[in-house]
Amino acid sequence: MNANDFSNNVAIITGAGQGIGFEIARQLCMNGASVVLNDIDEMLASKAAERIAVHGNCIAFAGDASDAGFIQAMVDESVKQFGKLTIAIANAGITLFGGFLEYKPEDLQSVMNLNISGSFFLAQAGAKQMQQQNSGGSILLMSSVTGHQAHKNLAAYGITKAALEMLAKTLVLELSPLNISINAIAPGATVTERTTEDESYMGTWSRITPMGRPATVEDIANAALFMVSPASRHITGQSLIIDGGWTSVSPSPY
Repeated sequence: MNANDFSNNVAIITGAGQGIGFEIARQLCMNGASVVLNDIDEMLASKAAERIAVHGNCIAFAGDASDAGFIQAMVDESVKQFGKLTIAIANAGITLFGGFLEYKPEDLQSVMNLNISGSFFLAQAGAKQMQQQNSGGSILLMSSVTGHQAHKNLAAYGITKAALEMLAKTLVLELSPLNISINAIAPGATVTERTTEDESYMGTWSRITPMGRPATVEDIANAALFMVSPASRHITGQSLIIDGGWTSVSPSPY
């Protein structure tokens, strides 16, 4: 079995214009999958898809991954372009920092809409398509170490990530009979375009991570590909933490 062979697979990845999502899309495409790359930023999605398309089939599908109607349109487009859907990765999410006592209702709603509703309805739409195909498939949710350990000013974000892990566990009951696996990965501190805007990020997380550095996007993508590959076909309802050991000791970056 070649765990890195994704030939004859079609994947949707949300929030993949840059960072972790982009690297997952790139690696899937490099290993034979056809990819529908989503980002809310149309230009970012288009440029990302162009960069990845040199390795194979990758198209951009820009729009709001928290909208159930848009999600269904994205699934329909994957079938129109590539004939099927076998992998759905709910990577899109937002982080809105804020103290609990001052947190605004509109901010909580925004975080819930994308992180929970968007992931829920991508899993639903993807599973319905896989059921229709009678082919099985893999669904992957993007959790976080903040769903396991308290992190200052991230109460709203943390509860959404913990909820996604429970969603993966719960959906085992309904998706296993369809030969669909559903899992979550929980990245810790990761070097991306966004996090490196903080000049102290690398130094801080290198100091408090037992493995001596934050993750790279390749570290996270490697785990993601394993979780949607044939090599993990008997793994479902699980959450895999990729954090260099941080949750074992959990020192605060503050």
